Amino acid sequence: MLHLKITIETTVNAPVEDVWRAWTTPDDIKQWNTASEDWHTTRASVDLRVGGSFSSRMEAKDGSMGFDFAGTYTKVVANELIECSFGERTLRVEFSAGASGVTVRETFDAESTHSVEEQREGWQAILNNFARHVEGRRYVGR
Repeated sequence: MLHLKITIETTVNAPVEDVWRAWTTPDDIKQWNTASEDWHTTRASVDLRVGGSFSSRMEAKDGSMGFDFAGTYTKVVANELIECSFGERTLRVEFSAGASGVTVRETFDAESTHSVEEQREGWQAILNNFARHVEGRRYVGR
C-alpha cells in the first residue's frame, strides 16, 4: 500500500543539543506533547537506540478519551535524525542547525481516519508547542 507522506516543520531558537534533549527526554515530552489545552500526555518512555521502543500516553483532560502513541526506533543519529515505525506507518524527524536556530522537520505517513489537513494541523500544533517549550526553557547547569 502506498502511503501519502505529510511534512511539517518549525524552527527552534535554541542550541541543537537542547532541542534534541527536549525531543528525547520523557519529562520534557510530557510537557510539550499536546495539540490543544484540553489534552495532556500522562506518561512517556524512550529507549533511544535502533530497535528501542518509545511510547507516550495522550489523554483528554476530562478523561473522556485517550490513546497510546508507540513504536520502534529504526535509525538514530544524535542531534541530527530519528526514524521510527509505529504500526504500519513511519516517521522521520530531522534536526538541522542553522543561523536562525534548529529546523525540526517531521515527515510521516498519513492515515485514513482523519483528513490530511487535520493530520497536518494536529501534528503542527504539537510541533509548535515543542518549539515554545524549548525556547521557554534554558538547560542551565545540565
